[in-house]
Amino acid sequence: MRSDEWADPPKPVRREVLDAQPPGPADPAATPVLFVPGYGHGAWAFAEHWLEHTAQRGFPAYAMSLRGHGGSGPAPQARLRDYVHDVTQVAAGLPRQAVLVGHGAGALVVAMAMARYPVRAGVLLAPVFGGLGTAFGLLGRNPAGTLPGIFGGRVTLGREQLFSRALPANTGQAYVQRLQRVPGGAQRQLITRHQPEPPVGAPPVLVVGSPDDRVVSASALEWVARRYGGSPLLFPGMGHDLMLDARWQEPIDAIADWLGKAGG
Repeated sequence: MRSDEWADPPKPVRREVLDAQPPGPADPAATPVLFVPGYGHGAWAFAEHWLEHTAQRGFPAYAMSLRGHGGSGPAPQARLRDYVHDVTQVAAGLPRQAVLVGHGAGALVVAMAMARYPVRAGVLLAPVFGGLGTAFGLLGRNPAGTLPGIFGGRVTLGREQLFSRALPANTGQAYVQRLQRVPGGAQRQLITRHQPEPPVGAPPVLVVGSPDDRVVSASALEWVARRYGGSPLLFPGMGHDLMLDARWQEPIDAIADWLGKAGG
């Protein structure tokens, strides 16, 4: 436990965790996969497609909601360290050492959690590690939705920022309407680019994204991947929310294949 966590521990909160189990008899040796959604998203974002599909691939699958998101308890003052606490607590409660999969800012949370919890492997999906480059890049692509966030208001992402044109407009809009407001403190923390501490035990880490992501630039994907000694696995033509986009099956199958080769 870090000194600040001991002196001022995160407040307890109800945590939503959804799960899907592989078909047939339970395998006590199967590696669990824990999905961590990004800002504004809840566990529902992975439960839509990836949760059951991952279970069908033989992995016990879990999706959680960070505090203040989805069905987890409210937390209007939440900061990054509170989210990291949530992830490490949920991961530590799983039956076996887990694989952590984080999306967007949830990838940053996972990267920070890997410095505290010894994961079997990590997957950073369209990772948002923050920084002025990310903020101003998003401002250029989505000025009306981003400008309020520069002054402490809410950043609003639309269907065009999150999905490809291949996803039906009404489906994308329905997903957008489920997004929740992010606490101002946690949102402001993304103005600074974060460089998380190295993972405990040097586990394999895969960075996944799209060169056509309108939230995370290709250079940002490369920067994060280099931090973990590799190159990003790219899916051209997809949007930021790969787990909800029209070709959602391609990335999760690639991740499952990689986990098999990595010893998952």
